[in-house]
Amino acid sequence: MKHIELIIIGGGPIGIACGLEAQKKGIDYLIIEKGPIVNSLFNYPVNMQFFSSSEKLEIDNIPFISNEAKPKRNEALEYYRRIVTSNNLTINLFEKVYSAKKEGNLFHIQTEKDTYTSNYIIVATGFYDIPNKINVPGEELPKVSHYYKDPHFFAKQKLAVIGASNSAVDAALECYRKGADVTMIVRSPEIGKRVKYWVRPDIENRIKEGSIHSFYNANVKEIHSDKLLITTPEGEVSIENDYVLALTGYMPNFEFLENIGIELSDDKKKYPQYDENTMESNINGLYLAGVICGGMDTHVWFIENSRIHAKTILNHIVTTKQDS
Repeated sequence: MKHIELIIIGGGPIGIACGLEAQKKGIDYLIIEKGPIVNSLFNYPVNMQFFSSSEKLEIDNIPFISNEAKPKRNEALEYYRRIVTSNNLTINLFEKVYSAKKEGNLFHIQTEKDTYTSNYIIVATGFYDIPNKINVPGEELPKVSHYYKDPHFFAKQKLAVIGASNSAVDAALECYRKGADVTMIVRSPEIGKRVKYWVRPDIENRIKEGSIHSFYNANVKEIHSDKLLITTPEGEVSIENDYVLALTGYMPNFEFLENIGIELSDDKKKYPQYDENTMESNINGLYLAGVICGGMDTHVWFIENSRIHAKTILNHIVTTKQDS
């Protein structure tokens, strides 16, 4: 069993920021990531453009230079990858953490490859792992996906996009422009209010002119191999369909948090308990960082406003060590 003073679970931008801060403060650390570097960003759509400008995605004051004011996925991958390699951060990739439990003064961490003990843990696992299911018959069919990667696949296909967030709107527009016959199914009366301001006119105009079909105040009732049944204010509608992108959002791995012992709010928000001044959870020595702090409100924390968590946490760890 290996002992590491600080284990950081999650190798996304915030996990990397925590590693950088630990390295500067001389703390023995290890980042454990279940996939490649910045796994969530790697799994974003290939043409995705960030809402934030590049300087707001910077960590540790390392300049992020992009071709446009708002960088794209491939530029972000290059930026964070270079930070990891250039600073020789200690990171284990493709190693999933199964469990973490505090026994006495130490945490015991079990992964698919090894076991560790540590004095401190930072959980920075994000929220992109578990999709919000729509829970209808047929959702398990191979034609249904909760993740979108590349529009080329859907050319000349009848594609239904469920949702009205940034991811749904981007997918609908890209696939339409690559030759897909796109229908958006939106449960609210309009496109989501948080859709990127420079994209909203595009999607609204494409819908208005009929290039992209849409159903508002609508819900999917059943998914079949060749069609969808949806409920609308005018009644039930059947539409021909080849593929479905159910882009209805994602959630943190609450089961993992609860198994560690982190307390969640007793409501639909499932806010994890932590001290806003230190980011320490209800378990001494276990800290939360990044978007996971918002529970189901995954739109509250982003890279730009949670990158400060790294300094906050490591400062508290250093102070705790000095006081002990």
